[in-house]
Amino acid sequence: MNRIVLSVALAFAVATIPLTGYGAEQDAISQAEKSEKHRPGIVETKAIAEEGFIYGLPIVMNYAVMYEYAVDKNSGQFKAPFNQIHNEARVFTYQDTAIITPNSDTPYSLLWMDLRAEPLVLSVPAVDKKRYYSVMLTDGNTFNYGYIGSRATGNDAGDYLVVGPNWKGETPAGIKKVFRSTTDFSLAAYRTQLIDPEDMPNVEKVQAGYKVQPLSAYLKQPPPAAAPVIDFPKIDKDMVKTNFFDYLDFALQFAPPGPEEEAIRAKLASIGIGPGKKFNFKDLSLEHKAAILLAMKEGDSKVEKYLEAGQKDINGWKVGSLFGDRAFYNGDWLKRAAAAKGGIYGNDAVEAMYPLTKTLPNGDVLDGSKHKYTLTFAKDQFPPVNAFWSVTMYDGKTQFLIKNPIDRYLINSPMLPSMKKNADGSLTLYIQKDSPGKDKESNWLPAPDGPIYLVMRLYWPKTEPPSILPPGEGTWQPPAIVAVN
Repeated sequence: MNRIVLSVALAFAVATIPLTGYGAEQDAISQAEKSEKHRPGIVETKAIAEEGFIYGLPIVMNYAVMYEYAVDKNSGQFKAPFNQIHNEARVFTYQDTAIITPNSDTPYSLLWMDLRAEPLVLSVPAVDKKRYYSVMLTDGNTFNYGYIGSRATGNDAGDYLVVGPNWKGETPAGIKKVFRSTTDFSLAAYRTQLIDPEDMPNVEKVQAGYKVQPLSAYLKQPPPAAAPVIDFPKIDKDMVKTNFFDYLDFALQFAPPGPEEEAIRAKLASIGIGPGKKFNFKDLSLEHKAAILLAMKEGDSKVEKYLEAGQKDINGWKVGSLFGDRAFYNGDWLKRAAAAKGGIYGNDAVEAMYPLTKTLPNGDVLDGSKHKYTLTFAKDQFPPVNAFWSVTMYDGKTQFLIKNPIDRYLINSPMLPSMKKNADGSLTLYIQKDSPGKDKESNWLPAPDGPIYLVMRLYWPKTEPPSILPPGEGTWQPPAIVAVN
């Protein structure tokens, strides 16, 4: 999906819609301007569309991933129908293109949930305390509304209840905790640590213990009536170019607004988007549509600028906290959009931190076609974590993992015993497109033949010093990348 959304604003920018044309006097807004002054004109429509694009970008991105993973069996990325867990007995590679910046540390198990008819019970097995795992609950608003796992609930077995926004009921006996999604459709993303390639059978055993069942089955009661069948709108890169707000309009019907959303929802309804609208968005005039295309381009530019400036620059790395629940965002839609575009479905800071960079400390763009680079961790100054850490390489243009001759997409802490340390105890990673030589290949992180995007992951970061927490203010700092002459 994100191969679609990453370039969505550029697609809007080059769209050719004339500023004047047939039908300009016939659309609902033009007619309303003559009779109802409170209806938005072109200038106000453009402002609403820009704000609405920023507000809606994560929602539409999420819908597109859901469509590819759980709806369209011919998408090439389909995983499983709603309310069935799909276990990946592998880590992600360059062939996985539905989600930008996927991790290649933890085999995923994915559960797309339809909570309209009744809640679901998620059951986890007992997991060895030496193995990190987490179940991140993310809804259609891309709010992370809960966690199960090593940090949040421990490694003991347990049953947990996930309910929709409108569910009312008592917590059944045996349920350890109830999590409430803000939308009818929701995602449970399971991350199970893989120690090394030979460890995969052990990961598969853990994954086999992940279970899901409707609440009625858990209680051994008759199920309620099934939810209505939905005709999910097809999504592809060409349709996103022109139908962005149609997808947002569709998704909002399954997302009751929170108090902080009422203002933006009212604005969107005034231009024909979302519940409460008085006309269809497609009925807008060519003038209004042209203004909206420009607004979306400008909105996307603001998201990009936030990714650059909205986090703290530490030795060339962007360090901050972009992911969280409804209270975390508190109506800051620009932050939420930046989080989705930077890498949708990221963890809360307490679960994982993500220093990321595309540049050297001086601002020069990292480019594997022009330079070789090194990243050195001083002795005893590795990323401070309770679980593990990694440094992952992505293509700087697409934010996907890259094909390379040794099938290595990252270097992580479980690999340390097989890596060569320097005489002073430090560790140097060689970041370049060609092998640094057999004697250094254990420390080689293959780079693309072009722009580089690096993401460091600190799973379950330590809270006591040295620590990367609080985000951007911690006592531990990621070391600078160095260009090799």
